[in-house]
Formats: sequence, structure tokens, C-alpha cells
Amino acid sequence: MLNALRRRLPHASLIYVGDVAYAPYGERNAADVVERCHRIVAHLVALGARVIVVACNTATVLGIAAMRQRWPTLCFVGVEPGVKPAVAATQSGRVAVIATSATAVSARLRYLVDEFAPGVHVHIEPCPGLAAIIERGVHEGPELDAVLAPSCTHVRAAKVDTVVLGCTHYPFVAHAIQAMLGNGTKLIDTAFAVAERTATLWNASGDQANLRVLSTGSVGPMALLLRRCVDLEPVRIEHLPI
Repeated sequence: MLNALRRRLPHASLIYVGDVAYAPYGERNAADVVERCHRIVAHLVALGARVIVVACNTATVLGIAAMRQRWPTLCFVGVEPGVKPAVAATQSGRVAVIATSATAVSARLRYLVDEFAPGVHVHIEPCPGLAAIIERGVHEGPELDAVLAPSCTHVRAAKVDTVVLGCTHYPFVAHAIQAMLGNGTKLIDTAFAVAERTATLWNASGDQANLRVLSTGSVGPMALLLRRCVDLEPVRIEHLPI
């Protein structure tokens, strides 16, 4: 997501907080996720943030309504599973959403399916453990394949032609997902659509191109992820003890 934002907004001042100490959110209960979101947004507000991108599907579906209520003057952009673009892309009328356990059972995902996929078969597939190993820097190899295999087997059995990457971690292993599902399956990543929406809300007044990256936990795994973001300038990761 950060890579897409920098590509779309090369002159913006960006502050990214990775909640590494508490990630992944998809395996946590809703109250914990909302509490962490409030802590992080409060810190970003103190740093002068004007537009908040909630760069996590789980945090969006569980917490963005509460954040908007607490900070009504801020602009929030959420990240949601791309059900609508998947429906537009499918040729067979059969799509799948792969997501964290929390997103997979969320009322928001069910709403998106009901709203944007009438007459389309939508298979929802939770991928427990996938975000966690990506966060640890496992982006290929037997450990990744072992976590992916059960979910990809279920998705193939559902005979879909389009699959939504319903977690912002998943694009980092899109190559492995594609290999397991086959080249005939289209993968949907909403990062650039979110960046486009953010651009419509961003006011360049007083901004200078700058990037700060903060981590609530170990900086090692985040550094691995950042190195794969080709549009980002080199940056020192700062520790944020919140």
C-alpha cells in the first residue's frame, strides 16, 4: 500500500506506522484491533496527519467506523476486499476472496458481497497464518507453500476465475498464490485504487516530499518488506514504543 501511495503521490509527505508488535490483526479480537487503531491514529494526528489511510483490511472492517466517529474532521480512506472489481473482471461468474480469519467472517465483507455481487458466486476463503509468516519475512519456500496449500486447494475446488487478495500483506506473495492457482486465475489487488482515492483527498498545500516509517516492534521484518517496494526512497525505520 505504501508503495502504491508513493507512486501516485510522489510529492506528498507520508508517515507510515507499522504495528509490528501487534501484527497480524487478522488473528486478534475486534476490541484489541480497534484499541490499537485508536492509539496509532492519535499518534499520527499529533504528528499533523490530515488524511489517514487505514492500510489493513481487518482494521478497516473492524475499526474505521469508530475512528471516523472519534475524529470527524479527519479524512479516512479504508482498504476493503475488492469485491466490486472482481465482479467486473470475472468471465465465469465465480470469484473468491482470500482474507484473514477476521475479515472473512466480518459483516462488512458480507455487505460488499450482497451489494456488489448479485448473481455471482463468491467463495470466501480464510487463510489463517498467512499474514503472520509474511510479516516475518517468509515470502517463498516450503513454509509459505505449506500455509498456502490448503486455502489454494479450496479456491481451486470452487472453480473461480478471479481471486481477491483481501489482505494488504498478500500482494507480497502474489507470485506464490498465482503459481498455486494457475495463470488462468486473475488476482485483484486494490492498492492502486486506494491510492487513487487518497489522491483526491490530499491537499498539497505546505507539503514537501518526505517519508517517515515507524515500527512498534522489531525493524527487521519491516525492512525486508520495504526493500521490495520499488517506488520508495531509502528510509531509516524509527522505533515507536506505543
